[in-house]
Amino acid sequence: MQTVFPKFNTLRNQMLVGFLLIMVLILGGVAWVTFDSVSTLLTNNAEKNIQQTAVQANGRLEGILQQIDTLSTQVATNPYVQQLLLNEANGKKTSFAENQMLASVLNIIPIYGDGVISVELYSYKGRRLFPLDGKNLQEKISGDWIIETMRNEGSMVWFDIDPKDRNSILAIRLVKLVDQSFAPGGYLLVRLQRNLIDFEDGSEEQNKMVLVDQSGNLIASNTPQIGPSETAEIANLSQNTVKIDAQTYMVVRQRSEITGWTLLILTPIGEITKGISVLRSAIVIPAAIGSFLFVVLSLLLSTVITKPILKLIKTMRGARFGVLKPVPPISSTIEIVELNRSYNEMVGNINDLIRLVYEKEILQSRTELKALQAQVNPHFLFNTLEALYRSLCEKNETELAEFVITMSDLFRYTITKPNRDEWVALSEEIAHVEKYLQIMKMRLKGRLSWDIDMDAGLGPHKIPKLLIQPIVENAIVHGIENKIGPGKVSVSVSLADQEDTLAIRIADNGAGMDEATLRRIHASMDNGDVPSVKGSGMGLASVQRRIRLYYAHASRSGAIRIRSRKGEGTLVEILIPYQ
Repeated sequence: MQTVFPKFNTLRNQMLVGFLLIMVLILGGVAWVTFDSVSTLLTNNAEKNIQQTAVQANGRLEGILQQIDTLSTQVATNPYVQQLLLNEANGKKTSFAENQMLASVLNIIPIYGDGVISVELYSYKGRRLFPLDGKNLQEKISGDWIIETMRNEGSMVWFDIDPKDRNSILAIRLVKLVDQSFAPGGYLLVRLQRNLIDFEDGSEEQNKMVLVDQSGNLIASNTPQIGPSETAEIANLSQNTVKIDAQTYMVVRQRSEITGWTLLILTPIGEITKGISVLRSAIVIPAAIGSFLFVVLSLLLSTVITKPILKLIKTMRGARFGVLKPVPPISSTIEIVELNRSYNEMVGNINDLIRLVYEKEILQSRTELKALQAQVNPHFLFNTLEALYRSLCEKNETELAEFVITMSDLFRYTITKPNRDEWVALSEEIAHVEKYLQIMKMRLKGRLSWDIDMDAGLGPHKIPKLLIQPIVENAIVHGIENKIGPGKVSVSVSLADQEDTLAIRIADNGAGMDEATLRRIHASMDNGDVPSVKGSGMGLASVQRRIRLYYAHASRSGAIRIRSRKGEGTLVEILIPYQ
């Protein structure tokens, strides 16, 4: 396989590239995992710290509001307040002196509660009982707020900024009458200072805190960058990040269980990832230094390994000019020493082989002439048989002349040049078998008979030459000749296995074989060491090897099957693919 840059496809470069790839994969994987893990840890820790800050800020606010809620509960359950509201519920209006006595009870809330501006008490019908100014509850708050107060059934309801006074926050609770099965008796309205929950002025480095009510309306904020419109948008977002003035913030939300308000803390992402940038530099700089050192060490290591090999290659190139010299020791590395020793042994063996080849060439040149003189020319044999045939015809020796011409055809079919006429038509092979049977009939003096049966249309089919005649020769030599009396050989050719296999069967009624001999022949054929049949020069093993050789490309290779019984004859079946 050719490479794109064959000049640079050296062992040294391959080692260098391999080392670099391994280093990049390992260091890159470790750096990525470390960076991802540490950055995730830093982000989570920052988020936890911000969340803790939100919890603390929300806890301080809830502590103040919880104190006011407790004080307002004490006022709502005060016996004097309960009796006064009960009289109002029964239609008995309180006097001025009774209203004035409420001051000592209601002032508990502003005295002990931080940031309380005022406390107001109203009857269930909305008439103001304290302080006396003749105003109703409906003039202070909207009807929706009154409905929300009734729905909470005595719990403190915290509203946002008073629309009539932007510097105060309203809270109200329904006062229930204990003596009338906790029926509604009036309302207790508490007004708080807005700056009670104002946050300190923040800077760009500090967290931005925003307090919103249940509807997302702004209650308090420590940054002028976030107004009511931005507050509503941030409160309705479900994402953990928000972008304000081209800067991205992480949003942490903390909801108060007392008021239902939500505290939003916005932290710049840059402040969170400041540690990640330092971590990135701490990973990249050592990785760069390590990569440089790794490249230098890889070059040195690859040079130490490949330099002795290059010297060995230089020595081996001298073999192209006929110079085979051993290589002196060039390295102390075990592998290089073993390679050097193996090459020196190979050089010694090759020099010995060269000397032997020279000697064999001299001997071969001396024996070629003798081999040519002893060679038999097939044409000389055929011409001699033709001359004998004409001489016998002139002397009226017709039967002997036919024997000679049959033998001439038999030799002409058998004796061919190497690699020539290896495949013949099935009809030619059958004709050759028939000529062989005619000669053997003359030899056995009438003891031999035969019949040949071949399916129509199979004559032109090509098969390997001399595939059937050796088996027929076996049948005569080992079967018919060993039998007393006449014998018969049957040859049949047909298609089998759905016309996928050509079956050639040679049967004789000769002496046959016992089971032990048959098993021995089968075992010998499996091992490929069956001896040649007497006088044929072609044994069963040779026929089987030729079948497997010629049909090795076929999906089903050929085979030879033998069935025989002592005294009943033998059947040999040749199965080859029909292609």
